[in-house]
Amino acid sequence: MESPFKANILKGKVALITGGGSGIGFEISTQFGKHGASVAIMGRRKQVVDSAVANLQSLGISAAGFEGDVRKQEDAKRVLESAFKHFGKIDILVNGAAGNFLVSPEDLSPNGFRTVLDIDAVGTFTMCHEALPYLKKGGLGQSLSGGGIILNISATLHYTAAWYQINVAAAKAAVDAIGRNLALEWGTDYDIRVNGIAPGPIGGTPGMSKLVPEEINSKAKDFMPLYKLGEKWDIAMAALYLASDAGKYVNGTTLIVDGGLWLSRPRHLPKDEVKQVSRAVEKKSRNAPAGVPSSKL
Repeated sequence: MESPFKANILKGKVALITGGGSGIGFEISTQFGKHGASVAIMGRRKQVVDSAVANLQSLGISAAGFEGDVRKQEDAKRVLESAFKHFGKIDILVNGAAGNFLVSPEDLSPNGFRTVLDIDAVGTFTMCHEALPYLKKGGLGQSLSGGGIILNISATLHYTAAWYQINVAAAKAAVDAIGRNLALEWGTDYDIRVNGIAPGPIGGTPGMSKLVPEEINSKAKDFMPLYKLGEKWDIAMAALYLASDAGKYVNGTTLIVDGGLWLSRPRHLPKDEVKQVSRAVEKKSRNAPAGVPSSKL
């Protein structure tokens, strides 16, 4: 689909995207680059990072890749320093690195639980912490007129509850809390905008292949009336909005991009039966004997 944004909406900006070598992260990297930004990708797998950078460069996008693990403070510090040295500044940090897998709580070890929290929650905070000198107003590469932007990729699983997702639900709840607190404190002290995006099920992503593998005969569409797959493009457009001046007055919020899926509930009664049942209940109510029941209290 054609972007609704001008091609230069991020002109002159530099974005560092963790997990930017595949899935949603790579689409954000691509769309940021197509809209004028220089892109730095951080990831644990060098081959994936190098391939992503090559693809971006083939599109004429200024891009560089850096191997690193968001769970390690020394990696975060090194990658940010390298990106700054390469591009001269960092304007946007997108925390897209994530871990996930289906598991029931009783089968999930504390170490497995901790692993997802370390990547999603601790990794997000670590990247934000190390990026502060580059993003704050008047910081390295920044002017005194304003600070940079942080985008955290979250989820909706923790808004209610989700089967076999206690690990990521807890991690994303923490990510949202980190975002809100930084939006308050760093928005006030350093003029940094901090927001999140909560994608629904997005087709063609590593996450979907893990959570809804071909081996599972999913009946989701039968009990989730609003269920449909989104596209990576949808999330990238949301990121463009929040990272650009179009979202300059948006701070401390999480933009849900799931087609309304998190609101979905089963339709317990077919629509064509609603009037019939409603009339029957109303008739029964009218024919019931009037009076106030006595209390034994």
